[in-house]
Amino acid sequence: MPPRRRGSSGFHGVRARPNGRFYAEMRAGGFRLTLGTYNTPDLAARAYDAAASRFQRPRRDMNFPDVESLEEAEFLAPTPCLVDDEDRRHRQVQRRIAIAEHDEELMRQWRAQFPNDVDNTDAFFADLRAHRRSHRRHRRVVAEFELDNPNTTWADNDPRWEDIWTETTSDDE
Repeated sequence: MPPRRRGSSGFHGVRARPNGRFYAEMRAGGFRLTLGTYNTPDLAARAYDAAASRFQRPRRDMNFPDVESLEEAEFLAPTPCLVDDEDRRHRQVQRRIAIAEHDEELMRQWRAQFPNDVDNTDAFFADLRAHRRSHRRHRRVVAEFELDNPNTTWADNDPRWEDIWTETTSDDE
């Protein structure tokens, strides 16, 4: 008898993951029991059947009803792929590294294809730094003028007084 097919994965208790692997789980007594992640839906279904046998589920709930005993179901079931927190962190770091390497490759291709854009970008940020430097100098001059002016309209707690101590050297950002 062919396996009983259910859901998008084709097996009861097995769901497809976006990464192409298959996730087996079982609900028992109001709880969700995670059985692991597997490379094929058949392996995930075998793991589900072994757990269903342990919980003494009826044969109609099995993906492979031709399996006769708990021992046979456990023999056919793969060992689950256990993932701990260290594995998750490692995968997350590897994913981030892969994204950064991909971004660097795309930027290298972009620079090779559009060299004028790189020059324009450098010029834009140089102008932006010069504008900010000029604006800081202007704020400092205004604050020093108000300090020397006996009829200033600024209050004692005005935050513009802090501009007197603003650095205006060319290496500021």
